[in-house]
Amino acid sequence: MKNAQINQAFEYAKVRYAELGIDVEKAVEQLDKLPISLHCWQADDVSGFESGDTELTGGIQATGNYPGKARTIAELRADIEKAMSLIPGEHRVNLHAFYGDFGGESVDRDQIEPKHFQSWIDWAKAKNYKLDFNCTCFSHEKSGDGFTLSHRDNTIREFWIDHVIRCRKIAEEMGRQLGSKCMHNIWIPDGSKDLTVDRLYYRQNLKDSLDKIFEYKTNDIYMKDCIESKLFGIGAESYTVGSHEFYMGYGIRNNIIVTLDSGHFHPTEVISDKISSLLLFLPEVMLHVSRGVRWDSDHVVILGDELQAIAQEIVRADAVDKVHIGLDYFDASINRIGAYVVGVRATQKALLQALLEPITQLRAYEAKGQNFERLALLEEAKSLPWAAVFDYYCMKKGVVAGEAYIADIQQYEKEVTGRRGE
Repeated sequence: MKNAQINQAFEYAKVRYAELGIDVEKAVEQLDKLPISLHCWQADDVSGFESGDTELTGGIQATGNYPGKARTIAELRADIEKAMSLIPGEHRVNLHAFYGDFGGESVDRDQIEPKHFQSWIDWAKAKNYKLDFNCTCFSHEKSGDGFTLSHRDNTIREFWIDHVIRCRKIAEEMGRQLGSKCMHNIWIPDGSKDLTVDRLYYRQNLKDSLDKIFEYKTNDIYMKDCIESKLFGIGAESYTVGSHEFYMGYGIRNNIIVTLDSGHFHPTEVISDKISSLLLFLPEVMLHVSRGVRWDSDHVVILGDELQAIAQEIVRADAVDKVHIGLDYFDASINRIGAYVVGVRATQKALLQALLEPITQLRAYEAKGQNFERLALLEEAKSLPWAAVFDYYCMKKGVVAGEAYIADIQQYEKEVTGRRGE
């Protein structure tokens, strides 16, 4: 697509949106200020870089064996850089604790330090990326029976408490050095495959562990804590300790951000409807945007109904500066760089559509009980020329517009990822 064509389509879009009182240039500026956190685990199928072979456990399963996955830190960074080059705007990178730069040394999780992530910080600084972080409470011998922070064995619980505290210190250092608040997320796989009698006991243990973890006070200027629930997992079908109700109660009581993952609820339950409720009781919300197909299957995010509803709720609730957006999926069945680009651009498109919504008129119709008019305008808004605005945004940021990125990724596969098995 040529720049002249993009500009021509954009000029028409400006006029069309202006008829509805919408400032397209302002919407583009707002979109440009909305970073999305790219999850490092898409590029290597959640393998990490600890010494030895890390067996993936905790209800996590990356399906597929598409060739060319990242095998080293250098390859992972190169793949992320390639994806970033095809995504307009400035974004973040989300790391898990077992992606540290350990230099071949065996470092257990209760011994990790900021120094093991200094090369990540230096890389992010050089590339003008910001970092987010996650403790890794799965794929470890001390999580093999399905329990970590809620474990019956206090020695094992203390191991994971120490791990999470260290991760929070690492996140704090990332935020300090990069000058941008690092979001540290706590998710644990704790649960049971079959019937559980003493549900309260495990939740009491989890609450006690979290209380101990948060006794260490971090600097909110440099990092923020988030806690993430799940409905169930593979091997934890009957009982999940860290349910939504548990974390929502704990987060509200302790003023800790609750993370909503779009794959962690019942298939007919959506997180878009939860955002405004949580914002009444918490100052901020963290989102992990995924696409579940029948269960938490972590499919690549596409521009579907729920993604659009999430974006609309963020904008309609005037919560653009209160909601943090990260992606969380790992599809090993397709080109992994392509999975990044499809997912991030889909999320940006949803946000742009929401920013271009004729919200003032829609609110006026609703306030007056003009429900037909509200429905009609919502429908018409779907076919407004938002795609021309997104193409313009890509061009403005020096990124290929439209489907042109497909050929770019194919070339990268031919020259780089496709040769990794040689």
